[in-house]
Amino acid sequence: MRPDSYERFPAPRQNPVLPGSPAAHGPVPPHSAIVPQPAPPVAPAAQPVASAAPPAAPARPAAAPAAPATPDVAGRRSSRAAPVMALPAVDAAALAVAGAACAAGLAGGDRLAAGPVVLYGLAAFAALSLTGLHRLRITLRVSDQVGRILTAILVPAAVTWAGASSPAGLIPAGLLAPAQVTTGGVAQLALVSAVLVLAGRLAGAAVLRAARRRGALAEPTLIVGSGTFGAHLAGEIREHPELGLRVTGFLEEAAPRRDLLEPTLGRPADLARLVRELGIRRVLICFGDGRDEDLVPVLRASGRLAADVCVVPRLHELGLGVPRASLDEIWGVPLIPLRRLGRSRASLALKRTFDITVAAVLLAAAAPLLLVLGAVIRWQTGQSALFRQLRVTGAGQQSTIWKLRTITEAPGSRAWSVDPDQCSGLGRWLRATHLDELPQLINVLRGDMSLVGPRPERGYFAADFARHIPRYADRDRMRAGLTGWAQVHGLHGDTSIAERSRFDNTYIEYWSPWLDLVILAKTIGSAVAGLGASR
Repeated sequence: MRPDSYERFPAPRQNPVLPGSPAAHGPVPPHSAIVPQPAPPVAPAAQPVASAAPPAAPARPAAAPAAPATPDVAGRRSSRAAPVMALPAVDAAALAVAGAACAAGLAGGDRLAAGPVVLYGLAAFAALSLTGLHRLRITLRVSDQVGRILTAILVPAAVTWAGASSPAGLIPAGLLAPAQVTTGGVAQLALVSAVLVLAGRLAGAAVLRAARRRGALAEPTLIVGSGTFGAHLAGEIREHPELGLRVTGFLEEAAPRRDLLEPTLGRPADLARLVRELGIRRVLICFGDGRDEDLVPVLRASGRLAADVCVVPRLHELGLGVPRASLDEIWGVPLIPLRRLGRSRASLALKRTFDITVAAVLLAAAAPLLLVLGAVIRWQTGQSALFRQLRVTGAGQQSTIWKLRTITEAPGSRAWSVDPDQCSGLGRWLRATHLDELPQLINVLRGDMSLVGPRPERGYFAADFARHIPRYADRDRMRAGLTGWAQVHGLHGDTSIAERSRFDNTYIEYWSPWLDLVILAKTIGSAVAGLGASR
């Protein structure tokens, strides 16, 4: 019978032997005769039985762990595609049915035109996706997410009504079909959509749970940390197939344990490779022998993993200040999913679209000022008004950054700061107000930079900082920006590089379109305040 709490899991680490190694063929203690293989998700956990086989018998387990390394390709693709597409398909079908019913007048009330209905359906689907509601949870409990689902459905309805009924006519009546958009019609569309989406999710969750119990759609899972709690978590997964997980193995810094039913496949540094080779869909970060801070560069270096990564909080028995809708769960054990927003192609495309739109508007507005400043600089210095310098703008990427010239002589490649005595009065004013960086809007339009991101640095200093400051190189995960989270907190010029790095990495981890707007607003406000103070 399985122990009823993880505290009672055995955790011996004696004579660690990797399956298939020469030592595996020699005499071993009785508990090591357990064959390390992934257990079927429908089978209950079995009590390990000691084997009295002769010393040569344990040679058989050597081939067992190889099973996950060569999975059935067709089965793996179907088991990966079905869970990923389940919630988007359910929501799309529910919104389509709701829209068709309201457009045809089958739901009663006011009849809506096809144009607003289609736009609303697309907006609601995008809201559900962008707010993370299309991520398939391990514990399929719809009640936890009702509030977020209703918000994602009602907000697009309010926007649709405001756009269609505004005097400017944001949604032209003749876009797809001429009709009047009424308050009652939009409210009815939102109500029917909410009912159908929730009903569809309840039915979809029931179907998924049933399929999981039968061993279908089981997602290959890696557990980082093979300690007592990791073993407990693997046992819970085996006993609850409705969770839809199949533990492929563990990752651990220490020597592999021999009392686990699943093999230790490597170290945490092997995460990205194993996720790719074994088709892993879930990664669970537990308590292991390695330090937590050592996992940060591993997870960041793994890039955009094709797997959901969840962390078991250290004090998971205590209530967390995290919305329940944002948590996941494995049989009463809360999991905190790592954010994927900002790392997907859709998020990067959204950020790039935002950059192009805003940079074009700002450049058009600043063009007269740039022409005047350029003419004055040319007249005072007799040199080109634009100063060019090669800087690191991304991982393995360097670009020529443009600025308004503020000094008469180019600083040395290893000169950290500019001597104010080298600047003219106009140059000091431009640097104080950061107006000298306006030409970088052209770099943004060209794709060299983003409006918001880590500030670019010269190659020599970037390499030196990366060698001496932990996590500095992690800033290169996102394209450099004209302004950034560190800059709006006053971290520019001769300030702490370690603090800048911390703020830049925090921005990357928590990026959102709203955060970009906040940073831009703060930057513009700071520039305006600087103009007033310099008078």
